[in-house]
Amino acid sequence: MADDAERETARLFRVSRTIHELVRDRGYEIAANEISMDLNEFKNLYAKGSTSIDKNHIAFKARMQAERGEGEIYVFYADEASVGIKTMRKFITILEDQKIGRGIIIYKTNMTPSANKVISAMASQFQIEAFQESELLVNITQHILVPQHEVLTMEEKRELLTKYRLKDTQLPRIQLQDPVSRYYGLKRGQVVKITRPSETSGRYVSYRLCL
Repeated sequence: MADDAERETARLFRVSRTIHELVRDRGYEIAANEISMDLNEFKNLYAKGSTSIDKNHIAFKARMQAERGEGEIYVFYADEASVGIKTMRKFITILEDQKIGRGIIIYKTNMTPSANKVISAMASQFQIEAFQESELLVNITQHILVPQHEVLTMEEKRELLTKYRLKDTQLPRIQLQDPVSRYYGLKRGQVVKITRPSETSGRYVSYRLCL
């Protein structure tokens, strides 16, 4: 049992680091130590003498960086492996009480159809995303085969289209459910700048429209 608890703690440590990097990369304020801490520091901070992590302790909220806009995001860890209505009600209540319009729920095994219906039903009030823990064990944007992605602001998108006399639908596409799209929380109509190394010119830049 102790070994199981150790493995679960190590797993949550990796998930926690990746989700903090994800939130930071979306433009929210994240303390550097939340990303740089090692496993022992994570245990000391969040296990508090126990053999396992209380997921309520690793939930967190973050504020958008002032130069990027306004708003907060709340990251919630589901206690139950299969997320149902009960857990979704708990999550929605937290968002309502703290007046936060955007949230991420992290689950272990699956989201039930009824839980997914809650996300759709509340879409006009809350922007809710769901990630399975296994999706966050590794930060995909740091993989050597994944080029640098940068989400353009609406103004930057307009300047790009004007410069090249394009309609956005003429750009190559990136799907909404693409892992990189999900990492950055892309919405339909947003454009990402992709920079790849090039043997001839040093780097090669392309743009993709999220659909």
